[in-house]
Amino acid sequence: MKRREFMTLIAGAAALPIEARAQQAGRRYRVAALGPVPRSFFDELGRAGFVRGSNLEIDSRGESVAAVSYASVAVELSELNPNVLMAVGAEAGRAAQKATQPIVVIADDLLGSKLVASMSHPEGNTTGVAIFAFQLDAKRLELLHEALPGTRRIAALADRLPIPNMITLESAAKRLGVEIVPFAARSEEDLIRVIDAMKVEEVEAVNLLASPILASKFQYLIRDRLALRRLPAILQWPEQAEEGGLMGYGPRLSTVFDQCARQVVRLLRGAKVAEVPVGQPTKFELVINLKTARVLGVEMPPMLLSRADRTIE
Repeated sequence: MKRREFMTLIAGAAALPIEARAQQAGRRYRVAALGPVPRSFFDELGRAGFVRGSNLEIDSRGESVAAVSYASVAVELSELNPNVLMAVGAEAGRAAQKATQPIVVIADDLLGSKLVASMSHPEGNTTGVAIFAFQLDAKRLELLHEALPGTRRIAALADRLPIPNMITLESAAKRLGVEIVPFAARSEEDLIRVIDAMKVEEVEAVNLLASPILASKFQYLIRDRLALRRLPAILQWPEQAEEGGLMGYGPRLSTVFDQCARQVVRLLRGAKVAEVPVGQPTKFELVINLKTARVLGVEMPPMLLSRADRTIE
């Protein structure tokens, strides 16, 4: 082979995307998940060249475990030496930090939760996406009150008591002239019990607070139980309103997990954690399901409907 042809061949190989060169070299990667991860996350990894079942192995044993088991499962996952560990929620993130692998966490506030020392230059082994959920919980309360201006008692459904951002919620409630009634659930049995108890407590509406534990249970249990008890609610993710909830406000679940996936891709390609800044959502959507509103007997104010990003007829 002539020198010029050889140099052209080398230059062409170097110009290939990193993921393509990795595939050519036959390298395989492993990503472990702690907490529920949607399919869109894996789709985004695939678009970047890390294909599940091909050059990517997903250790999903931690996706459906109860929060009480996060610490032990995190150790188990770490011992299998994944290239990156994906953790959902601050609890999962803190459990995963005992690992030595790079960690990507999606949580309310990575800085406030002390999961990272800096948003722009994370230290240690953790970066991720901060979704500002605590601030959005108060905004959701305002939107729920706007939808139901005559409401005076609103439940705040969280995954623990005391509710971490209760002071912020109570401040917003005072401005609106409503009373916040706190409830907490961490299991299916808890959810059934507390939603039934809301009717006994004469709660008129529900603000479902940000929680990876509750979000993972929404589709089949919380939605149906709220409908059974005819309790209008506002939810954390716009997709939850599209799946039958009354209202949803926040960043799209798929969008923030796509952000997480892109961070995982950078780490798989060799970036250091300190080189991967904590991400933040840039768009928040209000989705209102008018079909559910009719079933619940809720008449949405025209002004609120005009501000919705999407209405479900």
